[in-house]
Amino acid sequence: MSDSYKKAGVDVEAGYKAVELMKKHVSRTFTDGVLTGIGGFGGLFEISKEDLKNPVLVAGTDGVGTKLKLAFLLDKHDTIGQDCVAMCVNDVVCQGAKPLLFLDYVAVGKNIPEKVAEIVKGVADGCFESGCALIGGETAEMPGFYDVDEYDLAGFTVGIVDKDKIIDGSKVSDGDVIIGIASSGVHSNGYSLVRKVFNIDDGDNAAVKEYNEKLGMSIAEALLTPTKLYVKPMLDVISKVEVKAISHITGGGFYENIPRMLPEGKKAVIKKGSWKILPIFEVIAETGNIPEKDMFGTYNMGIGMMFAVDKNDVDKAMEILKNNGETAYVIGTVENGEHGVEIC
Repeated sequence: MSDSYKKAGVDVEAGYKAVELMKKHVSRTFTDGVLTGIGGFGGLFEISKEDLKNPVLVAGTDGVGTKLKLAFLLDKHDTIGQDCVAMCVNDVVCQGAKPLLFLDYVAVGKNIPEKVAEIVKGVADGCFESGCALIGGETAEMPGFYDVDEYDLAGFTVGIVDKDKIIDGSKVSDGDVIIGIASSGVHSNGYSLVRKVFNIDDGDNAAVKEYNEKLGMSIAEALLTPTKLYVKPMLDVISKVEVKAISHITGGGFYENIPRMLPEGKKAVIKKGSWKILPIFEVIAETGNIPEKDMFGTYNMGIGMMFAVDKNDVDKAMEILKNNGETAYVIGTVENGEHGVEIC
């Protein structure tokens, strides 16, 4: 070991310990295609295990963003990894892809092996729930760049889909119905506004840690609720119903994300009141005096994923989601018109 490197703030032995602690979490995500364990220079995955005629790889990458501030505030690090996974795998399923593998990147100010293992446990939990193998990653100790109690987290996923089953919105028609699946909360977007609304960066966080009657928990706990994983229920729907378009409602809320699933000449008409807006969004709007349009342009407002199907497939799709334990709503329709979203 290098004593000089350790004196500079990088503890290589702590890195080895972190790897040992996380191995039990990582190994339970391994699927049939995994050819290597962790510790090598690259993770190997055999795509020939997938029975597809014309396989296409679909890749996605994302981070958790400033939601990490809530993990620091509550000193709770075992769920934030699910956010990282969800932001990636929920994206690739929008093309109809099944996530195959995941890689994470954790950058820390100080490598505390137990904390790093907690972070990776959350990543592994998200991968396991999504049927996705965590085949590798990187932990970088960066003293002087991050504070000793802080870290950043990002990830990368690769999924696979048969070429003739790619979902790209091209089959969307006038009269198609839009189904929304409930979110678990704020998910992982809009936290710069959240931090401003609740003064989270001012050092006095007693108010957000107090029990909130409307939420049934503290504001901080509600904000740290992990992003919902939609992979398994959506893949089940896709396998049994013709899903024409899918949108993951992330940063930019309804106004930015819904048009991404629609072809030119089509608009989504979303009906307010057709689903339950979660209390956390009401608390954010009331506390920050945020206009409704800004809320819909920033947050998921209780709908984390939505998709379009023919009106004759609605009942079947809703039944599949119910059987998967999901709460879903018919929230709108597709109409001919200027490309975009109308919320009424």
